[in-house]
Amino acid sequence: MRREDFTLDVSDVEWVETGGDPQRPTVTIDFDGSRTDLDERLTGSEEQALDADETDVTLRLQGDPDDPTTTGVVAVTDRVTGGLLLELDEDADDVLRFVRAARTYGERSETDDGGYRVVVAVDGEPVRAYEKETFLVYSEDGDLLRSRSLIPGGVEL
Repeated sequence: MRREDFTLDVSDVEWVETGGDPQRPTVTIDFDGSRTDLDERLTGSEEQALDADETDVTLRLQGDPDDPTTTGVVAVTDRVTGGLLLELDEDADDVLRFVRAARTYGERSETDDGGYRVVVAVDGEPVRAYEKETFLVYSEDGDLLRSRSLIPGGVEL
């Protein structure tokens, strides 16, 4: 699985800029390949599909976070083993906009079901969906950028 085999699309983020009603942002990561291969990647050591709390979603910037032309690598990893499940290149500005929307949703929403949703699909067909509250953003040097990350209150890193 190569980075080029994945595409990323976000939805339900516009309401932040227009002042609309809060909607849980969704990021869809679509794989252009075999569902069997993707299912194997998204399966844990006990041959069970990984749950939301067994995965982490991150962005590692490839330049200055304030530069709108900076790119980054979005990754989904196995929280227990640290193993890379999938990764793709993306415009950092788009991902940071998504993280801001997820943070704002968490602040304005009255639900406890996560700050955003991740849908992993194969050729547009959903394979897994995760409700997530954490999205970590790292500098190109690997330093955690707390102010740019989505970290729920009470979580120590």
